[in-house]
Amino acid sequence: MAQFVAPSHLSDGLYFFHGKRQTIASEHTFKVYEPHTGQVVAHCPIADKHSTDKIIEAAHNAQPKWAELTPLERGKILNKVADIIRENQEALAQWEVRTNGKPITEARMDIASSADTFQFFAGVAPAALKGDYFDLPGPAYDRFAYTRREPLGVVGCIGAWNYPFQTCVWKVAPALAAGNAVVYKPSPFAPGSPVLLGEVLSAAGIPDDVYNVIQGEADTGNALCTNDFIRKVSFTGSVPTGQKIQEACAKRNIKPVTLELGGKSPFIIFDDTEIDNAVSGAILANFLNQGQVCTNATRVYVHRRIINEFTEALLKELEKLRVGNPFDEKTNVGANINEDHLKKIEGMVERAVEEGAKLLRGGKRIHPEGFENGFYFDPAVLTNLTENMEIVTDEIFGAVMLLLPFDHEDEVVERANKTGFGLASGLYTRDLRRAHRIAAQLQAGTVFINTYNDTEVFVPFGGFKNSGHGRENCVETLHAYSQVKSVYVNTQPNLEHHLG
Repeated sequence: MAQFVAPSHLSDGLYFFHGKRQTIASEHTFKVYEPHTGQVVAHCPIADKHSTDKIIEAAHNAQPKWAELTPLERGKILNKVADIIRENQEALAQWEVRTNGKPITEARMDIASSADTFQFFAGVAPAALKGDYFDLPGPAYDRFAYTRREPLGVVGCIGAWNYPFQTCVWKVAPALAAGNAVVYKPSPFAPGSPVLLGEVLSAAGIPDDVYNVIQGEADTGNALCTNDFIRKVSFTGSVPTGQKIQEACAKRNIKPVTLELGGKSPFIIFDDTEIDNAVSGAILANFLNQGQVCTNATRVYVHRRIINEFTEALLKELEKLRVGNPFDEKTNVGANINEDHLKKIEGMVERAVEEGAKLLRGGKRIHPEGFENGFYFDPAVLTNLTENMEIVTDEIFGAVMLLLPFDHEDEVVERANKTGFGLASGLYTRDLRRAHRIAAQLQAGTVFINTYNDTEVFVPFGGFKNSGHGRENCVETLHAYSQVKSVYVNTQPNLEHHLG
């Protein structure tokens, strides 16, 4: 096994192909920022259609040899990937902070979970990718059929910036375990982590050109989606972009698409709940990763009987929040991804207040000492809201909690479901009968009961409605990265045609 050494800078390039990190020539570039300092650390070239097509063709040529390996043989290499990630957890977490701005404590969990993902798919692939056998009518063994699960070929993946390493792994691990090659396009807001993963994969023994990283914006993504060699696309991001990707994947050749899109998740707190636990759940549901989580439950519905007590306890607990240097072990909230996104969050809060909402805390950009130019936002809590306000209906993707009172169970379920999104939802109650009754009614791909934002690699993750389709993090994901071939067999010496 080759040795992986985390780089100290990005000057060697933000592309990965031919088994190594490198760069390309391009007339166009985008700026790469460090969110916690606000500094530009690189200018990344943008791949045009010609460059994209060349890298995809190399992946197409490399894929058959990788597919020839059995799932068990591929799994042995993927287990090495998991080992390398664990051995370099701290170095990779440090890079994730530089890339995304999240607290180091959260980044470590993301990297550890990524190692688990590779290990999980390495372990389940040999059993999950097996075919079936069917006896057909007639004497035994004269006629039968069987199925094979085969790779799709080259998979195109387009990733998100809020969990740059982890969301990359969620796509790449099952795709490789199923025998595919991968061409990955990160978000231009967080382009570095997938390149580091390429170096980990190479060190573990993944053949050259089986995993590749290209960089760019919408045009690069369109070139990836419309390439004839790409046989599936997996995307994590916004609903409007997801709609464009699904359309692009039907233009030239029909290819399956997995979409993990946005959310506007509800979080329902009943009057029988333990207040302190519900406060902890609401904080997890809103301020993890600076609120930049697609499952975040910004709509916190609190029973009217306890809303004053809940609000008082919440504001008291939020006094302990530390916003600032993400490398500080005591920091709870790090930096937002960039200035434009921070301004978007500020703007939504300002418009809500103009419409009559009451701001109970935060809601403004702050400048922590020593990191004055970073993209920091003081987490906000708003009340006095109506269901038709922009901030209540639209995804914020920032550290903003909305407190909405309710009176009755049927009423709050109806309000919770009154959205085009359906990624996640949550509820707090001591009445487990009620919990399961409501979980069955909530229109979301994930329901959290007396907890929030848990994630396990073996539990399916994905959305209902406009929040997307397909699932990640489960055996079903492996099936989505493979295709079924049916084989009919006749062993009889003579075959009658039955035509007269």
